[in-house]
Amino acid sequence: MLRGRSLSVTSLSGLPRWEVEELPVEDLLLFEVAWEVTNKVGGIYTVIQTKAKTTADEWGDNYFLIGPYFEHNMKTQVERCEPINDAIRRAVDTMNKHGCQVYFGRWLIEGSPYVVLFDIGSSAWNLDRWKGDLWEACSVGIPYHDREANDMLIFGSLTAWFLKEVTDHADGKHVISQFHEWQAGTGLILSRARKLPIATIFTTHATLLGRYLCAANIDFYNHLDKFDIDKEAGERQIYHRYCMERASVHCAHVFTTVSEITAIEAEHMLKRKPDVVTPNGLSVKKFSAVHEFQNLHATYKARIQDFVRGHFYGHLDFDLEKTLFLFIAGRYEFSNKGADIFLEALSRLNFLLRMHKSDVTVVVFFIMPAKTNNFNVETLKGQAVRKQLWDIAHSVKEKFGKKLYDALLRGEIPDMNNILDRDDVTVMKRAIFSTQRQSLPPVTTHNMIDDSTDPILSTIRRIGLFNNRTDRVKVILHPEFLSSTSPLLPMDYEEFVRGCHLGVFPSYYEPWGYTPAECTVMGIPSVTTNLSGFGCFMQEHVADPTAYGIYIVDRRFQSPDDSCNQLTQFLYGFCKQSRRQRIIQRNRTERLSDLLDWRYLGRYYQHARYLTLSRAFPDKFHMEPTSPPTTEGFKYPRPSSVPPSPSGSQVSSPQSSDVEDEEDERYNEEEEAERDRLNIKSPLSLGRVPRGKKKLHGEYKN
Repeated sequence: MLRGRSLSVTSLSGLPRWEVEELPVEDLLLFEVAWEVTNKVGGIYTVIQTKAKTTADEWGDNYFLIGPYFEHNMKTQVERCEPINDAIRRAVDTMNKHGCQVYFGRWLIEGSPYVVLFDIGSSAWNLDRWKGDLWEACSVGIPYHDREANDMLIFGSLTAWFLKEVTDHADGKHVISQFHEWQAGTGLILSRARKLPIATIFTTHATLLGRYLCAANIDFYNHLDKFDIDKEAGERQIYHRYCMERASVHCAHVFTTVSEITAIEAEHMLKRKPDVVTPNGLSVKKFSAVHEFQNLHATYKARIQDFVRGHFYGHLDFDLEKTLFLFIAGRYEFSNKGADIFLEALSRLNFLLRMHKSDVTVVVFFIMPAKTNNFNVETLKGQAVRKQLWDIAHSVKEKFGKKLYDALLRGEIPDMNNILDRDDVTVMKRAIFSTQRQSLPPVTTHNMIDDSTDPILSTIRRIGLFNNRTDRVKVILHPEFLSSTSPLLPMDYEEFVRGCHLGVFPSYYEPWGYTPAECTVMGIPSVTTNLSGFGCFMQEHVADPTAYGIYIVDRRFQSPDDSCNQLTQFLYGFCKQSRRQRIIQRNRTERLSDLLDWRYLGRYYQHARYLTLSRAFPDKFHMEPTSPPTTEGFKYPRPSSVPPSPSGSQVSSPQSSDVEDEEDERYNEEEEAERDRLNIKSPLSLGRVPRGKKKLHGEYKN
């Protein structure tokens, strides 16, 4: 008989020790199945990639990832090798002998986990037969024209076949398989239909129908219990996909999702309450710069300022030292990602800053990929003009410096009227004339293919944010992901985030929210909402999120106009902070990174595995039922230097030096950081619950 063992985990970064149940990993094989293994499509790729090291450290050579094969990804990300495990080697060899193309190797990311990749195209000839298998298993048919769903069926069928071959030669080892999203779900359905001896977990990172409904500007969360699910899925021609997702949920031994808000959604959309909520983390070590992160902010801010100098040449009548850089980034989902409410709030912010005659300027970047032709000529010209001016200034400086040096060597004070000759003055005048422009600075860096119908550009036209001289809010749409090789803004995403002052992500539909999480671990304040998993997580764990640079907009319990006003007030309050206050806030924000470390959040996944083993193999794993990991008492306190009201942490105006001085006198970074560490109680615990009749996972209303 196999039993879990109690393991005492040492404290990390000053956090207390706590007890968990250790799984007998030497007697288990763990598989994670996802379409985004080595294949970057969305956020699931980040989940798997960042979690890999923590899981690989814990499971060693008994941890495997299963995904699709793409030649380019294989050449650039995977090092091929031979399987050490005999069951894996036999399974790969058997499938290859039957005409499949199965690749095995190590994924070249932190942790170097093993990956098994299936070539979908080489097995497409089995599609009709596998469609029949799926119909017999769960009576779900897939239309011939839905290529994506057909590819997912092939992928799932290969996964089920592979797992059968593994379990046939597992030599007594028990298998746990975790399937991410509906794309991997057919593998779970077929595995259960064929009664394979594996423990299964299904994780949804966002419900399929929920994403569609929110994109249609429906009041989703207040009408969760009123939707006719089958009708809504049918009208959007995704009924077969919805059925695949729902069947996967009900076939799994354990069902998990990434946040409390998505758990509520899943219970209504998929008709099963998640057994465990598994929050998404990050590999914090990747971003940790200890106390250097403030210096990195200054370094990368200077590079963004260079871009702004070029983009606004001829209209650079604002002080860059009093300019704040805000940004929103992610998939181009105008409503779901909150770009609509953000633009409206920027219009109101522009009015407030102008009305109060503020000397603060706000430059806002929209980093959201869209269809483009090429770079905007005017934008490229701006960077060329900036570089030309820099070269001229550098050349004149060299001549000035040489003449000054020679004069000092002769023991003379140079005549400033003669130190620059007529040619130098002429060159500088021509440089000044070259900065004149007849048009306004462009609001986009690229030529958009659908310029007239683009939602962001259409809204900019409606609200009139055209980068006029009188506007205190300037807007730049960069419809392409950032790259260090770009001729316009040569910065990686991480560098760009570190150089900005605030990330704004007022999403309406955001099951987790990696963008604000990445801001947090880099010490950059961010705006999120109580409809995002990240926002709910921070509300639960931080007594005063605003003091720590996490601004949470209420988009669930108030009208859109009230939410927009709240966002506007957050932005206006941020603009009124002094530089000193922003530095203090960034210090606090960076300290929250411990909350998002996979070394802690990975324990939720461990609990899910613990639970699925006890359900799949109850006669072999005599484990008492446990409650999910709890976070009771795990809360960052309000900093002592911040008044009780969240709004009180903002100074009413930049001139209120008395209030600022009072806060500065009370602020001590080391004392506050130490107090945060000491006030955090046991972050996670696998608590016992009394024995009794459990509701089986299939006993739900359908």
